[in-house]
Amino acid sequence: MARVEVIETVNADASAVWGNVGNFGGIEVGGPVTAFDLEGEGVGAVRTISMGPARIVERLEAYDDAAMALKYAIINDDCPLPVSNYSATINVAANADGGCTVTWVGNFEPKGAPEEAACEVVRGIYTGGIARARQATGG
Repeated sequence: MARVEVIETVNADASAVWGNVGNFGGIEVGGPVTAFDLEGEGVGAVRTISMGPARIVERLEAYDDAAMALKYAIINDDCPLPVSNYSATINVAANADGGCTVTWVGNFEPKGAPEEAACEVVRGIYTGGIARARQATGG
């Protein structure tokens, strides 16, 4: 089992950052994302992120707004990412200086690629997601 953990500080209010990274239905179409669909709400909701003909289907496994924490899993075997048995958590914690710390952790089995390459892809997704939150919140 491979594990990727990204911990970054964002110089913005924790609740604003959580509103961005914790919004399971908040994927925007643009760049590599050509379509997005959300079915259901709350725990059990399923989102489909399309990148051309490739699709990533994820289910929200746990969500705690007060603790600013969520867990999700990729549920489609034909996912284009080099992973299988993938699950991840996102946590946002307020810092004393008014900023926050985002911790994004994923566990998975590499699929069709060496572990190092699979980890690099996943790490890029996490750092990109945090960078988008940073940009959206001015942090």
